Amino acid sequence: MSLYESLRTAATGLTTNKMRAALTMLGIIIGVASVVALLSIGQGVEASINSQIQSIGSNLLFITPYQSQDTAAPAHLTDEDAQALADPWNTPALAGVAPVMQGQRRVTHNDKAANLTISGTNSQYKVVRSLDLVAGGFLTEADLAGQTQVAVLGWQAYSDLFDEGEYPVGQTLLIDGTRFEVVGVLKEQGGFGADDNAIFVPLTTAQARLFTQRTLSGEHPVATIYVSAISETQVDAAIGQIRQILRERHDLATDDADDFQVTSQQAILDIASQITGILTIFLGAIAGISLLVGGIGIMNIMLVSVTERTREVGIRKAVGATKRDILLQFLLEAIALSFVGGVLGIALGVSGANLIGNLSPDLTTRVTASILALAAGVASAVGLVFGVYPAMRAANLRPIEALRYE
Repeated sequence: MSLYESLRTAATGLTTNKMRAALTMLGIIIGVASVVALLSIGQGVEASINSQIQSIGSNLLFITPYQSQDTAAPAHLTDEDAQALADPWNTPALAGVAPVMQGQRRVTHNDKAANLTISGTNSQYKVVRSLDLVAGGFLTEADLAGQTQVAVLGWQAYSDLFDEGEYPVGQTLLIDGTRFEVVGVLKEQGGFGADDNAIFVPLTTAQARLFTQRTLSGEHPVATIYVSAISETQVDAAIGQIRQILRERHDLATDDADDFQVTSQQAILDIASQITGILTIFLGAIAGISLLVGGIGIMNIMLVSVTERTREVGIRKAVGATKRDILLQFLLEAIALSFVGGVLGIALGVSGANLIGNLSPDLTTRVTASILALAAGVASAVGLVFGVYPAMRAANLRPIEALRYE
């Protein structure tokens, strides 16, 4: 029997009981829709995180203290370390250096108050972190030299302390009781590493009035040193120069481990990709359970169909149908159920993913061709795998016994 005849016979068998076929496909539809929707959420989250990380600049490096288990002495980075790195004779691959000292402080303005992050830094921070202003200006070298009491607000900090539409530049606020004049407001950043909740003050002012602690050697500690390489191609060279200068300054022997850590944007991207990849696999595995249940449903219904149509199989064999013809007929029925269910499931999954993205602006969904191909392939494979046993059972029926079946 030709393939066309096998397809026509399979279609006839399915349309004989439309309700049963529809209910059988429902498991596949739900399973495929779950796979498409959940994988699209996972892909969307990964793309969103990666874009946020990339937005901070491909040549940005973070330097933080690092204490190894073999070292008892506390690890510190200092303002003097940052000054050494800022010397172009020491680090020609660096374009900017911005040390930061941070801490939570109580900030008040008129009748509004909030606990916000206070960041003491220098004028290079705006350039290194690629920040934009919506009002006023940023910190200047004159502010650092004169230890002036000025502040630049992150967007959320401005929203917490001022009324909507109120112009903040020139107004004053109190940070732990110390009066500061607002000189600028940053554009809203959002996403990874955002400074929206921070207030920036000159590092020298912060060290004198807010963060007065010192190291045992009398130097001013900093929490992080942000540096930018002159170009993306110079990142590796910049890391090498940073390590050389800091190891010399910290008097580390050749076999001593670094007491600092230099992290590049690519390292952060790799970590984020690993985490989101695991999340996507986890979501796909959960959705795969629905497909497994749908496949079991197909096998169950096909076994019932074989039992109900035993006499039909006997008649077909008696008039010349081969074992291959019977096997192909029932196998095509199972594949058709899963394929049609897969197509409907893909349509439902895409609609669901778009609906989730529209209802939740913070949750990005991303439907890709690979997700659709995977869903369609898995759906067809489910029909093939779970349809083999019922088809073989029908094909192996003996004609005489099948004709006597009531």
